[in-house]
Amino acid sequence: MKGTKLYSIFKGRCPVCHEGEMYQKSNPYILNRTLDMHERCSHCNTKYKIEPSFFYGAMYVSYGVGVAFAVAAFVIAFFMLGLSRLNTFFFITGTLVVLLPLILRLSRNIWINFFFKYDPEKAKTPVS
Repeated sequence: MKGTKLYSIFKGRCPVCHEGEMYQKSNPYILNRTLDMHERCSHCNTKYKIEPSFFYGAMYVSYGVGVAFAVAAFVIAFFMLGLSRLNTFFFITGTLVVLLPLILRLSRNIWINFFFKYDPEKAKTPVS
């Protein structure tokens, strides 16, 4: 999958070279470090934050991703597990709370991939 936007989105890799890690900690559940990103890619030197407040746009993506997870949780709880409406509500809420760090990172990854394109030349040779 290397070379596709999905690779960069799901692996949290640089959207340009798919080599460098975007986040300082790979585990999103270190809650005080969930959104700590490197300033630049260690492989191709791409600057991740291309303007001040760049990742505010990821809030809109986060809404859509959250709704997708909530709908999936609803289908699982209500139709597959046969829970009541109240218990389904609690299941959806719990799912969103537990998956919040993943939703935040996934949203940022999707957002940055709107603005950068994979470059196979930059993937081959690291910038010194």
